[in-house]
This record gives sequence, C-alpha cells and structure tokens, in this order.
Amino acid sequence: MPENSTEVTAAGIARLAGVGRAAVSNWRRRHADFPKPVGGTETSPSFALSEVERWLRDQGKLAEVPLRERVWQQVAGHPAGAVPALVHTGCALLLLRTSPKTWPEIAAAPDERMADVLSLALDKVLTARFGPAAEDGRTVHTAEDGRAVHTPSGTELLPSVPLLRAVAELAAGTGAGETFEFLLGRQLDANPRQYTLTPPELAELMAALVEAGERPARAVLDPAAGTGALLRAVAGPAALYAQETDPDLAALTALRLALHTDTGCALAARTADTLRADAFPHLAADAVLCHPPFNERNWGHDELAYDPRWEYGFPARTESELAWVQHALAHLREGGTAVLLMPPAAASRRSGRRIRADLLRRGALRAVIALPAGAAPPYGIPLHLWVLRKPGGGTHPSPELLLVDTAEPAEMPSGGQVSAAGGRDRLDWQAVHGAVLDAWQSFESPGRPAADRPGTGRAVPVIELLDDDVDLAPARHLPPPAAAGGPGELIRVRERLAETLGRTGALTPPAVTLSDPAHWPLTTVGELARAGALQLRTGGSGTGPGPVLTEHDVLGSTAPSGSLPTDGPSEEPVLVEPGDVVVPVLGGGSAARVIDDATAGAALGRNLQLLRPDPAALDPWFLAGFLRGTANNRQASSYASTATRLDARRLQLPRLPLAEQQRYGERFRALAEFEDALRLAGRLGGQLVQGMYDGLTDGTVAPK
Repeated sequence: MPENSTEVTAAGIARLAGVGRAAVSNWRRRHADFPKPVGGTETSPSFALSEVERWLRDQGKLAEVPLRERVWQQVAGHPAGAVPALVHTGCALLLLRTSPKTWPEIAAAPDERMADVLSLALDKVLTARFGPAAEDGRTVHTAEDGRAVHTPSGTELLPSVPLLRAVAELAAGTGAGETFEFLLGRQLDANPRQYTLTPPELAELMAALVEAGERPARAVLDPAAGTGALLRAVAGPAALYAQETDPDLAALTALRLALHTDTGCALAARTADTLRADAFPHLAADAVLCHPPFNERNWGHDELAYDPRWEYGFPARTESELAWVQHALAHLREGGTAVLLMPPAAASRRSGRRIRADLLRRGALRAVIALPAGAAPPYGIPLHLWVLRKPGGGTHPSPELLLVDTAEPAEMPSGGQVSAAGGRDRLDWQAVHGAVLDAWQSFESPGRPAADRPGTGRAVPVIELLDDDVDLAPARHLPPPAAAGGPGELIRVRERLAETLGRTGALTPPAVTLSDPAHWPLTTVGELARAGALQLRTGGSGTGPGPVLTEHDVLGSTAPSGSLPTDGPSEEPVLVEPGDVVVPVLGGGSAARVIDDATAGAALGRNLQLLRPDPAALDPWFLAGFLRGTANNRQASSYASTATRLDARRLQLPRLPLAEQQRYGERFRALAEFEDALRLAGRLGGQLVQGMYDGLTDGTVAPK
C-alpha cells in the first residue's frame, strides 16, 4: 500500500455503505476476501480506503462512493492528521475562490510539481488576505509575527495532492465556502470532546445584540475565537479580529472567515494566550463577542496583578471570567458593545461582588440574560449572556440593569415556549431570540415604554442590586412565571384545568370487551416498504429556515420546536405530510405520532423515522396504534450498553382489510386524543399547584 494512502475505520466503512457497524463486523468474519487491516489497533483497526471501496463495489454493496464522503475520508485518513489536511484544504479553497483560473494550470502538473507550484500560489493568496508571514515561515504567536496561517511548503503539500484534487472537484459543485464548512463540521462532529463549540443559533443571538445598536459595528473582536462561530455570525463589518490560543484552531478560524467574507473585509487572526499576550494591544473595536473558557485557575493571576486592563478591580484567581469581561471592555471604543457568554456562577460568586458592583456603578454592565439549559456547552446548566458598554463619550451611567430570564418555561413574545426540560434539541430558538431582542431593544429605546415583560424581563434599578452580595442572577430578581400574571393568572389556569378535566372524563375509553388473543397473519414494516405500501424516511439532515419536529415534540405531543441550520452544505430536509407516522428510534419506549395539518411542513428531526403509508393500502392511525404495542417494540429493539434502538423495519402489523384497519384506527385516534388531554391536564395541574405555593408564600393568595 502506498505510504500516503487514506485509511478508514470500521465506522467510516459503515458510513460509506449506509449500514451499522455490526454489519461491518459480520463482513469481516464471513468474507475471507475482506480487506485486511493496515493500521490502527487490534480493537480499532483501520483499512485502506481504496481496497474497501473496491471490495464494497465488487460485492454490490456500493455503486459509487459519494464524492463528499470520499473527500471526508481522505481528510480523516490523512497521514499528517485531519487538522493539517483541513488547513491545506482551506488554503486550496481560498485559492480556488480568489483565483479560479489559476487552479486548472496548477492541477495539470504531476503531483510533485503541482505541490511546489501550489505552494508559491498559496503564498501570494495568503499574503494578500492575511498579510505577510513571519520571516522563517513559522506559525505565528503575536501581532508582530503576522498571520496565523503559514504557507505550506511543497513537501508538506505533497501528501495532500490527491485530497486537494478531489476537494476542487467537490467545490465546483457546492462552492468553496460550503465545502470547507462541510469538512470542518465533520471534523467537529467526529471530535466532540476536543472542541468547545458555540452553537450557531446562540452565535446569531449574540451578534444580533451587538448589531442592535445605533451605529454599525465596523470592527469586531473575538479574543477567544475557537472555531470562529461568533465572528462568522456578524453581518458585514469592515474588519474582523480573532485571537485563539490553539494554533490549529487559529488557522482553521482564519481560513473559515476568509472563505465566508468578501476580500474587501479586513481580517486578522492571531495565535497567543489572550490574557497573557494580547495580540491587538492598541485595538479599539466597535464590538467584542466572546465565549471565554470557564472556571480557569491558570489564567495569569500571578503575573498580571498590575495589568492596566483591571480598571474595575483585580479579579480573584477563581474569577477568570471577570478577567475576560475587563479585557473585552479594554478593547472597546467609547460607547462600544460587548456580549460575553458566562457561567451563571459569575453573576453571584462572592469573590466577584466588588467588580460586579463597580461595573454597575459606572454603567459598564447593561444586561444579564439567562439562557435555557442546552443553549451551549456545558448543556446541563442555564448559561448567561452579559451585555456591556464602554462608558464615556459624554453619556451618563444608566441607573438600571436589564435582567432577562428565558431559562424558565415562560411564554415568549413570539408565541413559542422554552421547555423546562431543556436540551439542545428542545429549544425554541425563535422564541428565545424574540424574547431577548424585544427586551433589549425596548430597554435601549430612549423612552423605554415596555422594558418590563412579566416573568421574562425587567429593568432593575442599580441601587437595588448594590447590596452585600451584588447578586445579578435574573431568577433572583424576576417573579416566577406562574406568579407573573398574579392571582388572575391562577384563576385562568384553574378554569382551563377544570375544562380539560371535564373533557378528559368525556374522552375516557368505554368499558373494554375481553376476548381471546387474536391470531392474525402478520407482516412487517420492512415487507410493506418493499411492497410499496409505505415509504421509510430518516430525519436529521438538511438546512433551511423552517421548524423541525424533534424527538421531544413526538414524545410530548407538542408543536415543532427545533430549527434547521441556516448554513452549511445545501441539503433538502425531509418534510412531514398529513397522515405520516413518526416514531423515535432511541430510548426503548413505545411512541408514534400521526402528523396532522397543523404539523405538516415541518422538517423531520434526528433520531426520528417517518413511515408514509399509501392511504389505499394502510390506515395511518391503524399503523400508529399497532406500532405502539409493547411486545411489538420489544421484539423490534436492539440493546446496547448505553441505549436502546428501535429498528422500525422489524415492527409487525396484522394483515387486515382496509375497512377493518379503519375500525381499529378510530379507536386508536380516540385513545390518542384522550392521552393528549391527560398530558395537558398534568401540565396545567402542575402549573396551578406551583402557582398556589408561590402565591401563598408571597402573600398574593390568601388562605381560606
């Protein structure tokens, strides 16, 4: 095997062939001609991609490897590693985007000649986009060193030549920017513990808070850039400045932003420890966006005691986040805005109370916004956004601080709702965006006619917050959602509960008629799919603006609450239609939802499978009802050490005439309606009980 040939793991083979990993293990045991491992370990071997492709094609298990998948496998199996391969890929894509006519001439040369010529061409493009490199071509570490992406030599590029040829072919169809986004996204998905990511929806919200100001942000800094998600969300500034401690991430971020922005947009990316070695010491930006590392003890406390950035107080060793806050303020022009993602403890730890108090007194801290759990890692806690403004410019400190709480299941202005259960797949980002931006824009308006939003937001006088604790957690200063409407809201909840309980009683199934177990002839969903009686579709992919039906929505019988990514490779999502039956594939519980007109048009979320019956052959309610049988789910499920997975193709149904199916379907439909009523009654009952507790304890409800 050639030394630089691409290797692929068993998981990669499964992805190529569209099967599970267990199938790959079976092929290795059953077929003597299956390719032998060429690397890896005994427990996790790797195989030559070319040999695997040939074997799959000979066995009829693969007609042709999709180009996109082949390119990714070449990146993942690159001899130097996936990150250097991505850097080479980004450089080549930047050349393709900047000088598309140059590429055919370079690609026509033999591999070694192509690598040498490509290195010279890349140096011109990288210098034009990022400025000159250090004299020795090394990776840079300070502002004086130059750009964060060094020019790869011909020797470095030679193992990447086959990859770059394939990348150019892929980019011809999808575009240079989308190609890099796809490959970078696959790298991030494959190494979730290696990177701390800022979800795109959160990045868009943070950028929108900055852009809501009166003046456009012409220079934006991210001092902890990571993969560049925050700067990528900013719309059209004149200059972007990024600093990142990890040289690999700094290079990937620089290339990502270069492929996302126009050549007229100034772009500077640097590699260094931001707090210890500021790469932009003289920069006064219009805006700062930052997702800093949390709970760092080794942030430079001992060596930075007399740093001029600590204008609001020297942060304690345990208050690294307050060091990042002051770094952001130090880089703002007067009146500039900074938005930082913060852990909730930063708003209430006693060790930071003096700095918080000074931020309030001088009007630097303008808003603290509590996000729902699941908005960003760590996903189990509700993180905060701090909105800051550099004092000066003739403005007087604000006497109020805006506090917004979207962490609780309160009704949002847009009509959505944030789930109390949290979770990144369960957030109504549209509702969160609406609640936060409406409150912030009202607070920033000259007259501020509607800054207070019961249960969600309130402009709190600074004098009320300057006590011994200076606790800025929104939940401590806002009424709980159930009490936000006062006793009148409790009366309305009780009335709805009484109405729902009455409806539940009317929907209670009649007394059952017992009979002997039926012995129907059975068929499976897989057989029905092969016969054309239904179609099977799997969710979880696609881009676009529409809502997404999530696993949580199916289990809770709620409206679609998810959202699709708005960028990345263009893919058509699977849209649900009336009469479709949707089942979750993880968890081991029995659940099935028949799509109605109100839900139709939503995209199918991940971990969901759609069954689309032919109405001339199958009744959807009959199908959904029998799919929920406990014994049916048990025999169709597989069990691993950490999860239970449902194989929808193995689910069984009786072979019955359509008229008989419809008779059963009516009973199943009635049961579903009864179940929904019980679920609503439970939610209203819980809301009423908690509201009564809150009302009795705060004096707004009198005991009788």
